[in-house]
Amino acid sequence: MPRVKIARKSTATDMTAMCDVAFLLLTFFIMTSKFKADDPVPVDIPSFSKTVVLPEDNIATITIGKGEVFFGVEGVPVRKLMLEEMGKLYKITFTPQEIAVFASTATLGVPMSQLKTFLSADETQLKSFKQTGIPTDSVSNELFNWIREARKADLALTGKALRVTIKGDSKEEYPTIKRVIAILQKQKVNKFSLITALRSAPK
Repeated sequence: MPRVKIARKSTATDMTAMCDVAFLLLTFFIMTSKFKADDPVPVDIPSFSKTVVLPEDNIATITIGKGEVFFGVEGVPVRKLMLEEMGKLYKITFTPQEIAVFASTATLGVPMSQLKTFLSADETQLKSFKQTGIPTDSVSNELFNWIREARKADLALTGKALRVTIKGDSKEEYPTIKRVIAILQKQKVNKFSLITALRSAPK
């Protein structure tokens, strides 16, 4: 009796659909990821055992390092409105290109007298531009104005109070920290967060 031959079927699987899904997911995560901006100065933040995750919007960060103070606020619309108001205050007119550069700048640390030079620099010059910090002295307290205009812009656009955080070097001199806190208290901002690094809890 002859044996019945079973037709062989191909074991190949069409992976086109799976590759499409994988690339769609990869594209989605790349487009929605938020990259960490480099600090203008190296800051060795102190450590703490309790962790509270900061929100990604409605927040301003004051960075302190080597006696210099830098300021940044999240949100492109907030940055644009804040710059426009600072321009009115200091009687400086910014071009659309300068506004676009400022809107993409996470942290700023230059006096108002150098701001247009900073914003008109090309991408290569921006990376090497020496930021000397925002003045915080009694004669030219520009940090006070940046914080005030940021709070007003954020409230106008989001309807929420701007949350302020301080990111300071663990070895920073106390007088600089004291000046920044005094500026916040002058605007009745008595509640703010300190950014720290995570350390293991003591056993």
